[in-house]
Amino acid sequence: MSIFSKIAAGEIPSYKCAESDRFYAFLDINPMVKGHTLVIPRREVDYIFDMDDEEIAAFQVFAKKVAIAIKRAFPCVKVGQAVLGLEVPHAHIHLIPMQSEKDMLFSNPKLKLEDEEMKAIASKIYAEFQSL
Repeated sequence: MSIFSKIAAGEIPSYKCAESDRFYAFLDINPMVKGHTLVIPRREVDYIFDMDDEEIAAFQVFAKKVAIAIKRAFPCVKVGQAVLGLEVPHAHIHLIPMQSEKDMLFSNPKLKLEDEEMKAIASKIYAEFQSL
């Protein structure tokens, strides 16, 4: 079982931003910017393109709703999407609030945020997601 499967199952704590019966979104613990969120399928699948057409379509629709919630919670020019997937063997989408394309450079230094700030960020996104 991957670390992301354990997070989605509630076995490992996370900063929940959104969820459905099929997908889960939570804050990246090493964010590039405030609001940097990971979206995962609850079903463990290593490679996003191993998902069947219906599942990947539903995954993207869920990610879109999370992106809308992020943009409402953290006004930005756009919410960028990246799919890398080498560091954890579980399909995931990075959603990153962008003021410029530089915000999407994974080589940038990561933010170090305190637990209370992470909780506040996740709560803002979760509240916006619930209102959609």
